[in-house]
Amino acid sequence: MADAGVHTATAADLSEIVRIHRETWRLAYAELLPPEVLDALDTDEAWALAVQSGAVLKATEGEWVVGFVVASKAPDEEVARADGSLPEDAGTTALLSVLVEPRWGRRGHGTRLVAEAVRRLRDTGATRGIAWVPEADKASRNFYERLGWTGDGTVRTLDAGGRPLREVRVSGPLEIRLAD
Repeated sequence: MADAGVHTATAADLSEIVRIHRETWRLAYAELLPPEVLDALDTDEAWALAVQSGAVLKATEGEWVVGFVVASKAPDEEVARADGSLPEDAGTTALLSVLVEPRWGRRGHGTRLVAEAVRRLRDTGATRGIAWVPEADKASRNFYERLGWTGDGTVRTLDAGGRPLREVRVSGPLEIRLAD
């Protein structure tokens, strides 16, 4: 494997991050989301703001950007229990979302991304992480489970172009370590 690394994404990485997001979702969620939802992924502005805020890390292999993680303090509505109440650690809970292009999968990029994001989040006082994953996305759920994160019993159903998309929230400690 060429040199692999994790770096803070910059404005120069924006087009690759948007491309990876769109192409990966089109491939991974073709059976979960209607084509018009996948075709309408308009995330350039949102990604630009996330990159500008320093919340996006990119995975590289050689000269290629192969994936990314978005990691920041979790908004209250993301960390709230099903009844709307907030857990005691709501102020120190982080929200993560990781994507690696399938052709670069199974090479450790996702784990390296999360490990670096976790390290940085802990430095800011975060103690726990959460992520939302489509219930039918077994690969992503397995990834988080290998990191020691499990479903916390919270689910939500989103309207995905008239088709319900059920997501489960996974949660775990910010103690991800890379294997030696």
